[in-house]
Amino acid sequence: MSDKITFTLHELVSEIDAQADELLKARYGITGSQFIALATLADVEPSDMTELARCLGVTKAAVSKRVPSLVEAGWVTTTSEPGQGRRVLLTLTDHARDLVERAGRDLDDHFAALVTHPAAEGIDLSALNDQLNVLTTILRQNGPHA
Repeated sequence: MSDKITFTLHELVSEIDAQADELLKARYGITGSQFIALATLADVEPSDMTELARCLGVTKAAVSKRVPSLVEAGWVTTTSEPGQGRRVLLTLTDHARDLVERAGRDLDDHFAALVTHPAAEGIDLSALNDQLNVLTTILRQNGPHA
């Protein structure tokens, strides 16, 4: 543990990612990064690869590389948009929407339960979420000069 906010946040996010990955694999047979891609697409569908890449904070090449496995798993469908050259639209299947809903609820429940631990006394989960959203918004608006 550190007294530096940067390291503390890094440790927290790393632990959340590891536990989320473990829970998702055990209960749903999906990795954390696959879940994030599907959950993000659920928020922006239909979407092309460029927009999904922007939302995920990765390159278009990274999304292009991942999409075939998501299609093969039956989670995503692709359609070419007429008159748009090579633009491919991505859409979740009903199976994937259900997966995102159930797995997302399980993850929220798992991490929200942390505030019931005796060592977490005094943490207001709703206020913490609001505060983290404010910090995220500030960073996105101001970039590294926030």
